[in-house]
Formats: sequence, C-alpha cells, structure tokens
Amino acid sequence: MLVAERVQHILRLVNERGSMRVTELSQICRVTEETIRRDLDRLENEGRLLRSYGGAIRLQPQTSETSYELRETVHVTEKQRISAQAAKFVEPHDRIVLDASSTTWHLAELLPDIPLTVITNSLKVALVLSEKKNVSVISTGGILVPNSLSFVGPLTEQALEEYHVNKAFVSCKGVHMERGISESNEMQARVKRKMIGMAEQVFVLADYSKFDMQAFTMIGAWNQIHHLITDEQTPLDHVQLLQRKFINVIQV
Repeated sequence: MLVAERVQHILRLVNERGSMRVTELSQICRVTEETIRRDLDRLENEGRLLRSYGGAIRLQPQTSETSYELRETVHVTEKQRISAQAAKFVEPHDRIVLDASSTTWHLAELLPDIPLTVITNSLKVALVLSEKKNVSVISTGGILVPNSLSFVGPLTEQALEEYHVNKAFVSCKGVHMERGISESNEMQARVKRKMIGMAEQVFVLADYSKFDMQAFTMIGAWNQIHHLITDEQTPLDHVQLLQRKFINVIQV
C-alpha cells in the first residue's frame, strides 16, 4: 500500500468508526505504530481529524448529541421513577458502571450511601457520587464532550476494558423490538457497548418515548440485555414481546 493510499485508508476508518487506536491501525495497515503516529499527525495538521491519547477521533461526528440541559427537562417524572426502581437492584459492595445519560444521573442521586464501587464516563454522575462518603468513584477519563459532560474516545474505552462489574446501567436513544437498543452518537455507543460487555447483568433504563425508535448506531442486541426498566406508558404488547425474549421487564 502506497503512503497516500494508507493515509486515505486511515482517514476513512476513523471517519467510519468515530475513533481508532494506533495499535488497531498498525495491525490493519501492517506498518509500525510509529508510522501510524506520523500519519495521524499529518492528518491532524491538515485539519482532517483530531489526535487523542493513543489514537485519533473523527473531527465532526455524523450526528450531534442532545444537550444535557435539554435532556434534563424531558420526561423527568418517568426518568425519576425508572431510576428509583433501578436503585433497588444495587446492593452493598456491588461494582457497577453508569453511562452518561440523564437517567443514570437521576440514579446516581438516588443511590444510597453504602459501600459501592461505581465506574462512569459522566462528569455529572461523578460529581453527584462524590458527596456519598461510602461510594468509591472511578472516572474513565478521555475526551470531554461539553454538550453532554461525558468522556468518550479510545482512552475511555481502554479504561473500561480494565474492569469487570456486577451490574451495568445504561440508557439509550432508541429501543427497537427486533434490533435492540441504539444511540444517536457513535462514540457514545462505543462506550456503552464496552459497558455492556464488562457486566454480569445489564439493565437498560428507557422511558416510553424511546420505543419503536431506531437511532444512528446500535449499542446491543437483546441477547446481551437482562433487565429493562420502563414506565407504565410503554405499550403492553412491547412488554410481552420482550418478555418472550427472556428480558425481565419492569414497569413503574
């Protein structure tokens, strides 16, 4: 592969996937990691991507996230009820992971001050939990997204790979009866996929407005999910269909 072809191939991979690590690109392109770093530096200097710790990210996401301020004002009652139910599944000495959704922020507020270890990519969740003296908080770090006050990117994903947890609590933009759950932002979806993969039990927190929605990027299929907590407005036929997929559906 010529240098120009390799550089274009790298740019295409980063744009398609949202982010790539140097190690991944080195294996794909069959060149040294130092060569990949030089290629990434060149692309960044040309303004075609953004360098990050251990790799690179797409300069402009294909879809933007809804701001935290807006998400905090939508379906608040449903999110609070869902979060209160989710908190009942958290037991002393659990190790859990929380995503950067507004619903898990409500969950963080409602968690009892008991011995827990919580991993999160959410700055807001970490700040809420910092006030609970018995809760140990691990922040993933990574690239801070101001719109959602969350960390994403290769460093975030790498941090999550280091841990195993009892329970993962994640929300999403879309709940599709056949395809599973999805997210509007690809980089957030990658982080949530990591969270699902590191947990013994996966809880999806989704109010009725998320159902029959297919967002941009898939997070996980139903065979990766154990529990779904939703509100009473979610149609009964949807609940029954998910129960036939052996999902423990709880309506509050």
